[in-house]
Amino acid sequence: MLTTLANYRLVSGNLDRTLASTAKQPLVARETEYYLDNIESVKSIDDFLGNDRLFRYAMKAWGLEDMNYAKAFMRKVLTEGIDSNKAFANTLADSRYKEFAKAFNFKLYGETTTKWTDAKQGTVDRYMRQQVEQDAGSQNEGVRLALYFERKASSITSPFSILADKALLKVAQTMYGLPATMSLLDIDKQAEMLSKRMKIEDFKDPAKVQKMLIHFAAAYDVENSNVAQTSPAVQLMQPLEANISYDLLSSLQNLKLGGT
Repeated sequence: MLTTLANYRLVSGNLDRTLASTAKQPLVARETEYYLDNIESVKSIDDFLGNDRLFRYAMKAWGLEDMNYAKAFMRKVLTEGIDSNKAFANTLADSRYKEFAKAFNFKLYGETTTKWTDAKQGTVDRYMRQQVEQDAGSQNEGVRLALYFERKASSITSPFSILADKALLKVAQTMYGLPATMSLLDIDKQAEMLSKRMKIEDFKDPAKVQKMLIHFAAAYDVENSNVAQTSPAVQLMQPLEANISYDLLSSLQNLKLGGT
């Protein structure tokens, strides 16, 4: 069985070919064709939310598939746009909502919103990357997390960028040997724990990001392998309480960056 690092490098090193192969999957190809054929007919937020097939495609593309059900929440995100600092999307710690509102900026562009590249091919490109990561995760969740971290690392601007994203947090906890129970602590205390272990500028350096991924992949395999469960020597290397849920992160969606 290939290690997490070997699997990650296999996908990442052949990403263009993997993306092309993914685009040819029957279901992916069918949904993409429908999206591109119909998205420009969407002229309003009501149109967008009313076409469940288009809406779900877009939500998956921007990493928000688990929020498909929350149309009232997403209506507020779209209605207020991103131009005002007080706009709903700008008050959420999770940057995906701001990115989504920027791509589908009905408040600014009105009926022409879906003619822009971000709403068309830009969304399709993101959908393909999401599908690649999803497919990788079906074989090895660590590979999905590594690919996601690689894609998002340059957007990390503070510990709160990590704390607001449960996938990035899982990578950080594994990489830095932090217990999942840290999520029970005050948000500022969690940020302090991360700050002591990371340098923001390192996330902008591809070489340093790769070193982080090597560390993460090795730690992930230790944490999740059968050997890790049976070998006392390996167990000493595992983060404590590594498998405890961090569902409390959901509350971060209503926090501003900085935890205030």
